[in-house]
Amino acid sequence: MQDFIEVNKKTWNEKVEHHVGSEFYDVASFLNGKSSLNEIELSLLGDVTGKTILHLQCHFGQDSLSLQRMGAEVTGVDFSEEAVKKAVGLNQKMALNAKFICSDIYSLTQKHEGKYDIVFTSYGTIGWLPDLDKWAGVVRHFLKDDGIFVMADFHPVVWMYDNDFTHVQYRYFKSEPIVEVESGTYADKDAGLTTSSITWNHGLAEIFTAFKNAGLYVDEFFEHDYSPYNCFNSMEEYEKGKYRIKAFGNKIPMVYSLKVLCK
Repeated sequence: MQDFIEVNKKTWNEKVEHHVGSEFYDVASFLNGKSSLNEIELSLLGDVTGKTILHLQCHFGQDSLSLQRMGAEVTGVDFSEEAVKKAVGLNQKMALNAKFICSDIYSLTQKHEGKYDIVFTSYGTIGWLPDLDKWAGVVRHFLKDDGIFVMADFHPVVWMYDNDFTHVQYRYFKSEPIVEVESGTYADKDAGLTTSSITWNHGLAEIFTAFKNAGLYVDEFFEHDYSPYNCFNSMEEYEKGKYRIKAFGNKIPMVYSLKVLCK
C-alpha cells in the first residue's frame, strides 16, 4: 500500500513547479486578488467567516488561501513536500496566516489534532486513494459534531474514458489499480515532464456507502453537466468559465458536488 503513496508523491512533487508557472493556475492574478474557488463549491460552503476549515489534498494552496481571504481559519494538507513549500511561500507573500501540513490523508490522524467546522476537498482528489472507508473515517475524525464536509470532484463517468474521450476504457466501478504514464500535465500539456501514477475509479454508490459507514450522511448532492476547468483533452468552452467534452456536449455529467453532515 505504501508504494502507491511514494509513486504518486514523486509525480506531484515534479508537477508543482510546472503548475505554479502555468496559465492554468494563473498565480499572478491570484496574488492580485482573484479567487481560485468556483460557484459549485462556494454555494455549498456558504459564509465561511470565522469558520475553521481543514482542506484535504490542497496542492500548493490556492483554494486554502482563497478561503483564508474570505475570513476562514484554514489548515491545508497535502502529501507533496514541494506543494506545501509553495503554499507556505504564497501564504507568507500574501501576509496571511493559513497553516499547512505535509501528510498523506491516511496518516493525518497520527500527525494532527483538532476538530473543524468544515472539512473540504475538491477536484481530482479521491481517485488517488484506494480505500474510501478509511478516507471517510478521516473526514469524520476531524469534523465537529455539528460540522459539514463539502466536496466537489469530477464525476466518475468522466474517468471511464480514454484520454481523448473516443471510447470507454475503464470500469465505472472500483477494480484493479490504474497504472499510467503521462507526458506533460493537465495544467501544461507541453511541459517537458513524464510521470507515473496509480489511481482508482470510485462510483457514487461506493462514495455514499463510505460516508454511511463513517457515521456521515449526504445532505445535498448535485451533478453538473460542465467543468469549471479546461483540464481534459477535447474540451470546448460553451460559456465563460464552463467547459464540456466537445463530442458529448451536455450529455454526460462532468462534476458532482455534495455537502455531508454528521449523524
